[in-house]
Amino acid sequence: MSTTRHLVNRQRRLATVAAERATVPVRRPATPDTSADETARSRDAKDTTTDDEGTDDAGSIGGQEKTAPDGERPSRLRVRLPAVLCALTVLLGTFAAWAFTSAGSLRDDPTRQNTALTDIARTSEVKGQISDAVGAVFSYNYAAPGNSEEAARTHLVGKAVQQHKDMLAQVRAQGQKQKLVLTTTVTDSGVELLDGDRARLLIFADQSNTRTGKSDETTYAAAMFAVDAVRRDDTWRIAAIDTFTR
Repeated sequence: MSTTRHLVNRQRRLATVAAERATVPVRRPATPDTSADETARSRDAKDTTTDDEGTDDAGSIGGQEKTAPDGERPSRLRVRLPAVLCALTVLLGTFAAWAFTSAGSLRDDPTRQNTALTDIARTSEVKGQISDAVGAVFSYNYAAPGNSEEAARTHLVGKAVQQHKDMLAQVRAQGQKQKLVLTTTVTDSGVELLDGDRARLLIFADQSNTRTGKSDETTYAAAMFAVDAVRRDDTWRIAAIDTFTR
């Protein structure tokens, strides 16, 4: 009987202890708070990204070009090259058309058919004959006035005939009275235009005018004028005289 009571009391004590243990909160090991560490790591990563971006921007400002990905630059070259070739083709075509048109206009313009620099023989021929003609028609001797008239008939044609008469009218009028001797010598000449049987020359000449009346008196002068020449019967003749006066 005592044994039974002892067992019952023991069970009651065990039950009471179990109940007390059930009401006492169980202490668990503390879990480390990682939120602060995660926030710090996130902030560091953000700062690092910002620094990297700043470095990239600074590199761009400093003139350092970023290397383009492989294939990007060749693709741009492939796009630009046809455009450049097309533009060059258009320019060359335009220039060729302009050159062809200009060459045609030069061929068709009679004033451009100048062989003074290419036909050496014809240029030398016209210079020699016109120089002799100028010396003959612009010389006068009171003792033989017919020589000047003969020279005019031989070397002058067209408008130059009347021009010559007007230019030497005073010399003929005063020639016998003052016993005038006019001598013209061509010192140089140049062919401006040579086109077939037409030519234009620039003449440089020296003139001496001597009066042999009561006292000999000689005056000297230089002359420059242009003449238009035509070739007739294998001879170059003066067709017009231009003294550059209006």
